[in-house]
Amino acid sequence: MKSPWMRRVALLACLATLPLAATAVAADAAPAAAAAPVKTLRYILPAAETGFDPATARDLYSNHITQAVFDTLYTYDYLARPVKVVPGAAAAMPEVSADGKTYTIRLKKGILFTPDAAFGGKRRELTMADYVYSWKRLFDPRLASPHSWLFEGKVVGLDDLAKDAAKSNKLDYSKKVAGLEILDPYTLRISLTKTDFNFPMILAYVPTAAVAREVVDKYGDVKGEVGSNPVGTGYYTLGEWTRGNRIVLNRNPQHLPETWNFMAGDDPDDQRIVRQMQGKRIPAIDRIEISVMIEDQSRWLSFQSGGTDVFWLDGPLAPKALLNGKLRPELAEKGVQLSRLLDPEISYYYWNMEDPTLGGFSKEKIALRRAIAMAHNIDEEIRIIWNGQAKRLDYPIPPGVVGYDPHYKSLLQYDPVLANKLLDKFGYKKGADGWRTLPDGKPLLIRYASRNEANGVLQAEMWRKTYNSLGIRMENDRMIFSDILKTEKQCKMQTRTAPWLADYPDGDNFMQLFYGPNTHQNNNGCYQDPEYDKWYAASQAMPASPERDELFHKMARRLEVNAGALIGYARYRNMLAQKSVLGYKKHPILFQEWAYMDIDSTGTPVVAAPAPAASANK
Repeated sequence: MKSPWMRRVALLACLATLPLAATAVAADAAPAAAAAPVKTLRYILPAAETGFDPATARDLYSNHITQAVFDTLYTYDYLARPVKVVPGAAAAMPEVSADGKTYTIRLKKGILFTPDAAFGGKRRELTMADYVYSWKRLFDPRLASPHSWLFEGKVVGLDDLAKDAAKSNKLDYSKKVAGLEILDPYTLRISLTKTDFNFPMILAYVPTAAVAREVVDKYGDVKGEVGSNPVGTGYYTLGEWTRGNRIVLNRNPQHLPETWNFMAGDDPDDQRIVRQMQGKRIPAIDRIEISVMIEDQSRWLSFQSGGTDVFWLDGPLAPKALLNGKLRPELAEKGVQLSRLLDPEISYYYWNMEDPTLGGFSKEKIALRRAIAMAHNIDEEIRIIWNGQAKRLDYPIPPGVVGYDPHYKSLLQYDPVLANKLLDKFGYKKGADGWRTLPDGKPLLIRYASRNEANGVLQAEMWRKTYNSLGIRMENDRMIFSDILKTEKQCKMQTRTAPWLADYPDGDNFMQLFYGPNTHQNNNGCYQDPEYDKWYAASQAMPASPERDELFHKMARRLEVNAGALIGYARYRNMLAQKSVLGYKKHPILFQEWAYMDIDSTGTPVVAAPAPAASANK
């Protein structure tokens, strides 16, 4: 029998006798036949990203990318409902002490950062030291991270490190933190200041992902931010980026092998997803092409023409694709898919508590905010702006989140007649021109900020109607999304409508929006009330329970009495997918699901052989 080497020599000899043209054709054809098609998913973001540093990115759109590029220790099961935390970069769920104060976490071995010049040509393995470094970064005063609240008051010794950094304006990364004990490169013991059985939810949130110190040292700006140079260990790497226009991600070939292996939940459609995806490589899609399209109509036309595979059908476009909450028959006949859920979010209205016109706790300031709240018709806003694609909320915690109370009734109900009487009583008099003044006779003017696309303009007009009904002048500041985030973080935004999508599915994530120490982070209204803060701090030491719910109720009432904010609604998320998209289901917490999907590049849906449902691989 000839050896493989001898057979190869014989083959080459035969090829040498062929005409030159035939040899050339064969040579050209061979690579084409061997090359596998690049599976590409085309996606749209409805607003521009701001940057890709997990420590500083705080908007939904940027976090689509950071979630794909970086690894958190934990993540969420793709199909489980209610949502379920599962290992990500961690090898298993943590070992937790009986008192819920000590967590021991082990890391998967062999996870590599994507190759980069920052590593000097060497393979760079992810270790627990990278997570400790990344969590310390959240307290670096130069970064002014909006996410330090995730660990504040939680980890033994970490607050002391933060206090020292605040004094010197420099964080000592070499200083050990007693509550972050690295037992070996792959094992970390975390000691908490108080019981917290929900801590894995924090470690599943993107800002806790691991960033390499070498990357920060090489690419960090004057603040130490690396928003333009994301180098992670996740499923995808950044391939191209035209800021505010186009982002391309490529599959990370170094990612540890994973196989799609999730269990179908209660949704009947889950069985279809399991049949389509069971046993496939994660991720199955090689390339994600993301376009930023601000205008609704542009996004819709792109999806209609087949230029987009997965599309977020926002409320203003809902009538084009939906009828009574279901896909229109003509779209269903084309194979278009709809994944619909009520987002675990609140859209709420805040008034800057540090603003000289609207802020403060004097009776006349509280009366002004209450009057504005009672004059705004939330149901009308849902009908006109969101085409009914939202659910009115009275409670700061939305459906689908632990702590939600469907029976709670807010004190701030729509009553424009009473609202005007309240302003009359507290000295906001109308002049001859019909406009009210402040109690001291000075002009009363409110500046409402909104995004500068069509939907933002429409929202502003709804609020103008509200203020007009009270005889209050309103001007609209139209801003790009990134500038809105920057301005409100500085407590310089007077008022706006702010959406908040759950970072983790617990009521704590929503009640912390009004916690005083979170001002300049995610307390957008800069609301600082000692009584509320005391109750919130007490709630953090409690597990989900009737006792904690009672505290949440007291906090919600306190917020209403002071008119610190008005809770509005939760929006329905309507995601459309083309016929060729396989295995897609919108997850309530994950920003995107690209790693768990597939796409049929031939244009014909492929259904994998039926397989028994199994537990999730991740």
